[in-house]
Amino acid sequence: MQDIKFYSGENIPLELHKVRIVQKLNLVPIERRLEALYEGGFNTFRLSTMDVFLDMLTDSGTNAMSDNQLAAMMQADDAYAGSQSFVRLQKAVEDVLGKKLLLPVHQGRAAENIISLAYVKKGSLVPMNYHFTTAMAHITQNGGKIAELLYDEAYKINSDHPFKGNMNIEKLEEVIKHHGANNIPFIRMEASTNLIGGQPFSVQNLRDVRAMADKYGIRLVLDASLLGENAYMVLKREAEFKDSTMGEILKIMTGMADLVYFSARKLSSSRGGGMCTDNMTIYKELEALVPLYEGFLTYGGISIREIEAMAVGLYETLDESMICQSPSFIKYLVEALDAKGIPVIKPAGVLGAHVDAMQVCAHIPQTEYPAGALAAALFLISGVRGMERGSISNQRDEYGNETYADMELLRLAVPRRVFTLSQIKYVEDRLNWLYDNRLLIGGLRFVYEPPVLRFFMGGLEPTTDWPQKLMAKFKEDFGESL
Repeated sequence: MQDIKFYSGENIPLELHKVRIVQKLNLVPIERRLEALYEGGFNTFRLSTMDVFLDMLTDSGTNAMSDNQLAAMMQADDAYAGSQSFVRLQKAVEDVLGKKLLLPVHQGRAAENIISLAYVKKGSLVPMNYHFTTAMAHITQNGGKIAELLYDEAYKINSDHPFKGNMNIEKLEEVIKHHGANNIPFIRMEASTNLIGGQPFSVQNLRDVRAMADKYGIRLVLDASLLGENAYMVLKREAEFKDSTMGEILKIMTGMADLVYFSARKLSSSRGGGMCTDNMTIYKELEALVPLYEGFLTYGGISIREIEAMAVGLYETLDESMICQSPSFIKYLVEALDAKGIPVIKPAGVLGAHVDAMQVCAHIPQTEYPAGALAAALFLISGVRGMERGSISNQRDEYGNETYADMELLRLAVPRRVFTLSQIKYVEDRLNWLYDNRLLIGGLRFVYEPPVLRFFMGGLEPTTDWPQKLMAKFKEDFGESL
């Protein structure tokens, strides 16, 4: 798809869709937002949407479905077994992802659970480009450990490297030699790396990983939840593929993996998930676990209506004009924030814009969770709900010690076809004000900490009265404005 230029010289993204169904939003007064933070334990996951204006928590299950997806839901075949809805999904998986054997699951983390149950045991090590929270939790719950193998460039906030999600091939071989191939059940590649700013990997890097997997006889598992956006970045940034189609790139990438799993909440703008392969041995190793943990093999815990939407959504992943909308809005927001001196992950990736809380809140020690504090502060002064992607999203080690994240990020997810440009500009404006008043933000501490995935349900409190001081400054500058 060609870039669309404006006669005025402005460089702004143009929506290639029209809005036909709308949902009312709430922008409540700042006093109510402060109350909501205390009620929710300063954890944005625990906020009610009645108090949220723009929900940028995640793109998981929040992408807007198309008219064709909604229409397809009306033809669902709700048979428990032998459903034609599953047949249509299976064909879509083969057509788009190139894999013939499909096992449906209710979402991506269900696939991670089954894969970990099948392959991970005490003493196992899983090399990966970078971890995702639920993937790491399932691996460690089954007695395994992970090895994150990014290149040093990936940890630079301001960079022009096009593929910061690449796996470090030299480190991968070192890890395999040190731990032994027999102790490595699979190598995991995530498209695109969620926790370091939604950064993609290149096809050439995946080829190199595949070669290393073949050399040592290890399975290669691809988390394809954001594969469409990763393929779009390959199309735009990897010279070899500048004249390729989305479909060609997707099949090249999935063709190198022994097993592909995905969250349909991301990949196809629907609910559900799946695991797919061409290897019958792998299929049989996973098959029995699906009825045990998910549902029968033709629905896997997914609503039949969602299966129909998933099938259509997979085909829509081939449409560059659909896939490009979210990355183009993210790029716009990243460049706008960067122009104002606000530290953000560059280059712009996929999934969302990522603000560097380590720099914005340099006065807050990492022991007081600067990314969580920044997320709470942004909600307080704007009603925008982002997500902490830092140490709160980490987990303690096996001895109960805190493990601090490589990066402290405030993620502002930009789901597909959900926000307007004026809403994105509102986010830019409020972040600009917050950055100018960043020294008023203080730290957080846990008051309730679950043992697993604490960022979902944990409760925190401010270490001082900084929220009240930030609110007072907001009211001084904005008066009665919401």
